[in-house]
Amino acid sequence: MPQRSGRPTQRFALKNGLKVILAPEPKSLTASVWVWYRVGSKNEWRGVTGASHWVEHMLFQGSPKYGKGKLDRAVIEVGGTLNAFTDTDFTAYFITVPRQHLAVPLDIESDRMTRARIAPEEVERERTVIRSEREGNENWPEFRVDEELFELAFRRHPYHWDPLGFPEDIQRLTAVDLKSYYQRFYGTKNAVLVIAGGFDPAALRREVTRQFSPLPEGGDDPVVTTTEPEQRGERRSELTGPGTTPFLEIGWKAPSTSDARTPATLLVDVILGGEARLFSAGGVWGRSHEHPSSRLYRALVDTGLAVRASSEYRPKVHPSLFTVHARAAKGVPLARLEETIDSELARLGRTGPTPTEMNDARTKIRRGAAVAYEGATFTGFRLGYLSMLGGPGFESDLFHRVLTTKASQVKAEARELFQTDRRSLVTYEPTEVTGGN
Repeated sequence: MPQRSGRPTQRFALKNGLKVILAPEPKSLTASVWVWYRVGSKNEWRGVTGASHWVEHMLFQGSPKYGKGKLDRAVIEVGGTLNAFTDTDFTAYFITVPRQHLAVPLDIESDRMTRARIAPEEVERERTVIRSEREGNENWPEFRVDEELFELAFRRHPYHWDPLGFPEDIQRLTAVDLKSYYQRFYGTKNAVLVIAGGFDPAALRREVTRQFSPLPEGGDDPVVTTTEPEQRGERRSELTGPGTTPFLEIGWKAPSTSDARTPATLLVDVILGGEARLFSAGGVWGRSHEHPSSRLYRALVDTGLAVRASSEYRPKVHPSLFTVHARAAKGVPLARLEETIDSELARLGRTGPTPTEMNDARTKIRRGAAVAYEGATFTGFRLGYLSMLGGPGFESDLFHRVLTTKASQVKAEARELFQTDRRSLVTYEPTEVTGGN
């Protein structure tokens, strides 16, 4: 009997192209409404980098029924919460409210899906906010290293830039640019509406149809056809600045979600770093957690060479990176960390994982999948996030393939993945000591 992951849902599509996923939980006291757009920084181009993130901000700044400030107040007044975020492959918005107030987020999202007001004066106000956000991130060495790593690894593909965009584009983008970008991509054909929690599914389906069917069909094809040329040689960069400890980050070109290699690569991540981001009890956002049982932790932290060590493979729509991050212990040169990391990766590719490691990895994945749908907000997040990566059966299929992957396949994938001529490496050396970074 094949093992499956996920939870029962009702799925349908409106005539204007909007896809809808309902995940009822009769006992839930809350309901969470998510809108996911298949639009992220991958859909930008030089000159308009950061546009997706900026549009995310602008959808809170006014629509026909909800002027500036009214949207937030409408949610807060009923005891709800709201937020949004932008990534390389998508933009997502959510509002979670007590179940009896589900009409509020439905009204808000139907109003701003195609009719957001991107007024010049609001764009100028938000420019200051976005510039500050970008400058604040630049104060963190981890952000600078991540950005440098992707700029090294990707020469043509739009994964080259961070979703915040280049500073010069933040400075020059206009309301006309942003409105044009919004009108081009943010339509019903590129949106997935996810509603999870306490509701009557039959009544909600009628209400969704009533609220969202009148919206005009729209949204240009968001598929990116630019491909990254094969990397032929290692790429390295050295950064300096304020900080507490030296660290390094290495990235290897890794498969996309649709690649047959993905299940084995997820298991490589569990063996080396301790978790698979798509099936992790801690979720898929933020930096990977550290796990004392993982190979990198044992080789680097337990031996006193590093104070932190982790790996991360978060599959994307297009081939991205498998990364290893290590922060040196006092007096340990980064070259020593790099040498130890190389040795561990080579050992995995040479001997493969042990039976105990494979059993532990499968247990972690089962456990993570079991708790991934706790609560309306997390359920809405997970269903929407996975809908950006694949079709309705994507999660269950991948879950089954991961659990049936053999140790020999993990060993072969480690050999294929960790090739020096396909990697990029960034080091960070503090030039002045700060209180923390």
